[in-house]
Amino acid sequence: MADKFTEVTTNSWFGRLGGAITGVGMGILLFLIAFPLLFWNEGRAVQTYRALVEGAGAVVSVAVETVDNANENKLVHLNGLATTDETLSDPDFGISANALMLNRNTEMYQWDEEKSTKTTKNLGGSTTDETTYSYEKKWSNSLISSENFKEAAGHENPSSMLYAAQQIVAKNVTLGAFKLTKSLVTSINNNETLAVNSEIKLPAALTGKAQISNGQFYIGQNPQSPQIGDMRISFDVVKPTQITLVSQQVGDSFQPYTASNGNTIELLETGKRTAAEMFESAQTSNTIMTWILRVVGFFLMFFGVSLVLNPISVFFDFIPFLGGLTGFALQVVAFLIAAPLALFVIAIAWIFYRPLLAIGLIIFGLLCLGAAVFAAMQFKRNKA
Repeated sequence: MADKFTEVTTNSWFGRLGGAITGVGMGILLFLIAFPLLFWNEGRAVQTYRALVEGAGAVVSVAVETVDNANENKLVHLNGLATTDETLSDPDFGISANALMLNRNTEMYQWDEEKSTKTTKNLGGSTTDETTYSYEKKWSNSLISSENFKEAAGHENPSSMLYAAQQIVAKNVTLGAFKLTKSLVTSINNNETLAVNSEIKLPAALTGKAQISNGQFYIGQNPQSPQIGDMRISFDVVKPTQITLVSQQVGDSFQPYTASNGNTIELLETGKRTAAEMFESAQTSNTIMTWILRVVGFFLMFFGVSLVLNPISVFFDFIPFLGGLTGFALQVVAFLIAAPLALFVIAIAWIFYRPLLAIGLIIFGLLCLGAAVFAAMQFKRNKA
């Protein structure tokens, strides 16, 4: 069975036009989703900023050696060694370690399908699609369903993994005189590989099925020549490590601190950090997330407008060269519509959350909208 083949299909001009018209509904949906997303994001950003500013002004740095009841329900900052006396063990493979977390990572050797399409526009508005499907064997930590492969025969994958990934968390993790909750322990990301060495005795259930290779368990005949369905099982641990925590003190443990606007604060990083550094890092993360969601909102709006305008481009594709020019012009129009509208939504949100900055953004948006109207009029005049 070939591991690569090409399928050639032709889509008529009427078929493409019908598909483009159908896509208008999806475009409208994407366009509408962008508005609440952009508005919500600005509110989220401001609320998070204000909560962090409030927290930075209220936080109290405390020692980890003793629990001071005077700090009950206060937002506290502390650093020290997160540790445990527990030995965590994997129930299936007999791996154990003194650690805060023990993670079992599983991979299976499977077929994977990749698809690439080259589209050629033809005179008369039809298109010819050359779609190449290629199949390769790869290691994957998740199941790859082969049922929907274009050519499933000869590329079948197992429907399940013999062993699943697993995370084991220590129940008693301390930070000096304090106890860490499970959610705090799992947020510590200082993972280290735990190599499986030849001195480890295979559990009886694995005898004859597994072997040790390259610091991990291998289920299969030959690690040098893997077959579909073979598995690799590796482990990593989070050992006792230095952390810095900002959270609300509750007894000898912690819970997220609720600011006056309802936002919660709970910050954890590995290493030793000052309170100011913790809040500065959180503000940076907030800014990055704000810009990511702004870009997402803009592109939702841009793609939505593009889909709405797409039938016009397809209509003029009756002559490929003319359709290409029309398509490019419509993409420019879509940008000039989406950009000011996105700015307007952000500006309206700022009227609620950042009124002093909103005025300048509205003016800039008006200029962009004027450019969009001018471009549309020029395009219409040139077509006439």
